[in-house]
Amino acid sequence: MAEQLRDHTTLRLGGPARRWVRATTEAELVEAVTAADDAGEPLLVLGGGSNLVVADTGFDGTVVEVATRGVAADHEGDDPTCGGVLVTVAAGEDWDALVATAVERGWVGLEALSGIPGSVGATPVQNVGAYGQDVAQTIARVRVWDRHLRGVRTFAAADCGFGYRHSRFKADPGRHVVLDVTFQLAVGPLGAPVTYAELARTLGVEPGQRAALADVRAAVLGLRGGKGMVLDDADPDTWSAGSFFTNPVLPADQVPEGAPAWPAGDGLVKTSAAWLIEHAGFSKGWAVADGAPASLSTKHTLALTNRGSATTDDLLALARAVRDGVRSAYGVTLVNEPVLVGCEL
Repeated sequence: MAEQLRDHTTLRLGGPARRWVRATTEAELVEAVTAADDAGEPLLVLGGGSNLVVADTGFDGTVVEVATRGVAADHEGDDPTCGGVLVTVAAGEDWDALVATAVERGWVGLEALSGIPGSVGATPVQNVGAYGQDVAQTIARVRVWDRHLRGVRTFAAADCGFGYRHSRFKADPGRHVVLDVTFQLAVGPLGAPVTYAELARTLGVEPGQRAALADVRAAVLGLRGGKGMVLDDADPDTWSAGSFFTNPVLPADQVPEGAPAWPAGDGLVKTSAAWLIEHAGFSKGWAVADGAPASLSTKHTLALTNRGSATTDDLLALARAVRDGVRSAYGVTLVNEPVLVGCEL
């Protein structure tokens, strides 16, 4: 029986794959990708499945599941005067497990990214971020298999083209298969300065102050859990792809009156997708019809959820309704954050 992508995505959606390869070593990963390319087959490289919306018809090609493992520090990093530690992590490692390890070992800079589902290899592609941190702040280099040049390449952070939920890897989709990511992390008992107001309030510190690594992780997990953003098999509010829409970056004069705004450089500001959704009339738990199998999370309007029996078409109908409603109300077109495979909005 064909492997079902719904069994490998956090939305629990997606039909069968024509062919499935599980790569547990870097050599197996490169070999599987190269074989698919040589055969001219469509290829889907799958990490944790937390950022994918896959069509109900599935994927008519080869899915390569990245299951590589390994976390290697260049030294123990237990001396706060050492200037930090370089940690190289295989693409298939679980992201939150890495954050837990970093907190346990006193590696600073990932703690506010606790509870984010998915694999390490996916994080530089989206420049994953939350609660005032993003991976671009700590990535030293990304090593990839370049499917065009048929070789391994290493990109320093400065060459990764990082921006808000963006990178050179996202700008050139499918070309680069991440093999491992190296992080440059400070060492010590305290996390990085807390810049996100909600997190600072939860920790009882002023913005810019620091708190113990373990306290930051616990606070972030609590905040995310309260929004249905920590995976839980018993809670359909967590059967999502996280925040479905990115926060729009707009000229200041295009931000709706009353909407929050943060400087984004070059005369632009970032506003809140959740604010736009809520003020356009879409409340928590909203669905296109009573009893519909896909709805906004009952805890957070940015998450589109599968209530247990949804199809991908159901979820996309919900996404279109929200996107079109916000555009009608405010003239702002929300952009989906998850990658759409075999389907479109």
